[in-house]
Amino acid sequence: MTTLDRFAKLGIENAPGQQQTRDAVPVLMDFSHGDVDAFPPPPGTVEAFTAAFRAGAGRAYSPYRGHGDLLESTAAKIAGFTGAPVDPGDGLMITPGTQAGLFLALAALVEAGDKVVIVEPDYFANRKIVNFLGGEILPVPLDFTDPSRPGRIDLDQLDEAARRGAGVLVLSNPNNPTGVVYSGDHLGEITAIAEKYGMFVVVDQLYSRLIHPGNTFVHLRSNGISADRCLTLLGPSKTESLSGFRTGVAVGPPVVLKRMEQVLAIHSLRTAGYNQAVLEVWFDEPDGWLDRRIADHHEIMRELVSMFGDLGGGGVRPTEGGSYLFPELPPLAMPVAELVDRLRVDHGVVVTPGTEFGPRLRNSIRLNFSQDRRRAVQAATIIADLVREQRLR
Repeated sequence: MTTLDRFAKLGIENAPGQQQTRDAVPVLMDFSHGDVDAFPPPPGTVEAFTAAFRAGAGRAYSPYRGHGDLLESTAAKIAGFTGAPVDPGDGLMITPGTQAGLFLALAALVEAGDKVVIVEPDYFANRKIVNFLGGEILPVPLDFTDPSRPGRIDLDQLDEAARRGAGVLVLSNPNNPTGVVYSGDHLGEITAIAEKYGMFVVVDQLYSRLIHPGNTFVHLRSNGISADRCLTLLGPSKTESLSGFRTGVAVGPPVVLKRMEQVLAIHSLRTAGYNQAVLEVWFDEPDGWLDRRIADHHEIMRELVSMFGDLGGGGVRPTEGGSYLFPELPPLAMPVAELVDRLRVDHGVVVTPGTEFGPRLRNSIRLNFSQDRRRAVQAATIIADLVREQRLR
């Protein structure tokens, strides 16, 4: 791959937060990311950050992996949350957001020419980072379209990819963009293949606290996989609306974290020293805060699912975890890419095309419904009306 090819494959035009209207139409709704005004950060966030800022030099700089006291307290929180021990000394690092943690992890694991399994659909950056690093992508499909069946990746294709020499599997759970939550049994099947072939698994669990009613979340790191074969990415960016602080964490084997630390040292040195303080409020929200947040998201999701379920086509799977819907649209008189442009330019409604999450997903769009409910329904009505207008009879 040439340098130009490597950068061409990073295309950011449709990445979340990048789309803009091209004329005077104001943005009515940007479904490419959540709205922290509609769902503000938890109480105590500003106070924690302000205290760190006022502490000055003592908090401005930290070791590359993060402030030692925060590593200690965060390790205890994550151990309790995931059900497996975390060593704050060499099993944890604070990253400049989970996105940077993902880049650091893959940079530590993937060399040019290495085979990497990418689930389709899955988080848009997985593919782009592997391409940038010169890895060879082996796609494995996720079966998600029938909501009456649990979402599952194709284990036969995963096994085949491992036999072909794939050394790394990267996936999100809950899945971004479909909202699938993998069952404990299915994670066990994935673990068995990883163990059989010595494959390393990077799992992005950014939405693992926002699990919708009736669903159970199982952490891969506590579900039978060897500790030296799994790296978990977590953070308060989404459920807790702290994305503006660009602070996440990575939990994994010391040898991989050491490589990540070395990359971080030339990437950005550390997570911003003051920003790390928001980890003090993570998992320590007031009683009922998280339950209310989940309930509010669930109600918005149910309303949008009802709207998109009436459009025909492939329909939409109700979200099991996270704040994304990934409806498959019916056959249209225009390409979905053009529909996405029309929505943005003519109506000020921004959605993410399905091709960001896999090249074959041309008939889907992704919506982040962590939004003001009234405006989300108004914008979804515009989408539904345009789909009906363009639907082939």
